[in-house]
Amino acid sequence: MRRLPGPDARTVAVLAAVAACWLLASLIAGRRQDLLGVAMALLCVLLATVAGVAVAAARQRDAEGPAHPAQPPEPVPGDPAIGLDADTLESLGDREAVRAMRARYPRDGDRR
Repeated sequence: MRRLPGPDARTVAVLAAVAACWLLASLIAGRRQDLLGVAMALLCVLLATVAGVAVAAARQRDAEGPAHPAQPPEPVPGDPAIGLDADTLESLGDREAVRAMRARYPRDGDRR
């Protein structure tokens, strides 16, 4: 089952800012001084905080760059050097290093 992606940080910021402004305007116009007015004021502060955090998240995402970095090229199916770096190849080319490695980690068939 596929999940639907959540709203973008910019969308959340705009919606929260519009809602906070609407609540603030209704508080100023209504001049409520009861429990409902206090609840509306707290909701306005909460929405302003959500808008600020969403703006910071959008800025951070823009500063980080693209969400999905470029994928490394796929390996060629007959390439013998898959998973080997230059140091490993260099150490395998040195006969003394291979002998020391075999002496340090003996297998059943390597004992002589």
